[in-house]
Amino acid sequence: MTAFLKMHGLGNDFAIFDARKSGLALDAAIARAIADRRTGIGCDQVIVIERAQNGADAHMRIFNADGGEVEHCGNAARCVARLLMEEGDKPDVRLEIAGGTLVCSDAGDAIVSVDMGVPKFGWREIPLAEEVDTNSFSLKVDGAKIQASAVSVGNPHCVLFVDDAEKAQVAALGPEIENSPLFPERANVEFVSVRDRAHLRMRVWERGAGITRACGTGACAAAVAAHRRGLADRKVEVLLDGGTLCIDWRAGDDHILMTGAATFAYQGDVDLAALERTP
Repeated sequence: MTAFLKMHGLGNDFAIFDARKSGLALDAAIARAIADRRTGIGCDQVIVIERAQNGADAHMRIFNADGGEVEHCGNAARCVARLLMEEGDKPDVRLEIAGGTLVCSDAGDAIVSVDMGVPKFGWREIPLAEEVDTNSFSLKVDGAKIQASAVSVGNPHCVLFVDDAEKAQVAALGPEIENSPLFPERANVEFVSVRDRAHLRMRVWERGAGITRACGTGACAAAVAAHRRGLADRKVEVLLDGGTLCIDWRAGDDHILMTGAATFAYQGDVDLAALERTP
């Protein structure tokens, strides 16, 4: 049996495995089996904590529900950071991910702040298949052309500004945009309405996971794209289906500071070999 923790960031939920003392052989098939909400543990992402290689407190690997390994997950970073801070009884930790190192701080009452680094806007950096103005470009979706923004927050995002996020066709448009030829590594898709310059409402289709109740990197992408468009200030609250994240795109160094809850749900043990055999 293998021990795991179940945690979530505003309803974006994770099965977390600690592989720092003993390795964990995890491939796409096992990750999919773990994430299955009928026959597995059930989660949006499977997280593996490993020993860091560069002096950080730990390394975090991220597998989406479809089994694909991805670069970044802001909500998972808060959850793992909370575990590490409580384990070491310290106010901040450094968490290594595929794209670099995140500095995470305890903000009190199970709230964690994460320095998400500097967003990238170059079409090759996101990446896109061709050169466009990433601040505003035309994207053909379901036979119609819509205006979009693109940004990388360690992973690719496509942000759509809509009149009412509550009525956005997330389930219909999300997978089509995720798999658009313009995004060779696929994309997370945010549907955002601006309530005022300090408040955004966002719903999200996550690459490899579908509709989720929250997306930390998506909230960062939405906030940055809104400011670039002149629609919002640098510091905003982003209301997601699962709750609110505070996003501060700092003027001094262009780093994004994301602050929000990291919630423990339960712990358990799972027979990974049995999951592998599940038809």
